[in-house]
Amino acid sequence: MPLYIIERNFAEQLELGADGVIAISRINGDVGVNWLFSFLSADKRKSYCLYEAKNPEAIREAARRANVPADVIVEVTQAFGSDPRALAAMAG
Repeated sequence: MPLYIIERNFAEQLELGADGVIAISRINGDVGVNWLFSFLSADKRKSYCLYEAKNPEAIREAARRANVPADVIVEVTQAFGSDPRALAAMAG
C-alpha cells in the first residue's frame, strides 16, 4: 500500500490524549487508512504523520471525519536512514 506524509497545521497547540488516538484510529479504519506514526513540532502547532492509504482522497476523508487538517499530502516511495530495523518496519 502506498505511503504518505501528511503535514497538519493547527491554529492552537495540539494536545492528543488516549481517547483522541482511539477515535482517530477508529475513523482511519472505517476509511481504510493506517496511521503509522507522527512527529509534533516543538510549538505543538504542526504535525508530520506517516500513513498507509490507497490514495490521498482516503486520507482527506479520514481527516474530514476526525475534524483535523490535512494541509499537505505527499506520497513517498523510498525511505532512507541509518537504522535498518526502522526501514524494515516501514517496508512491512
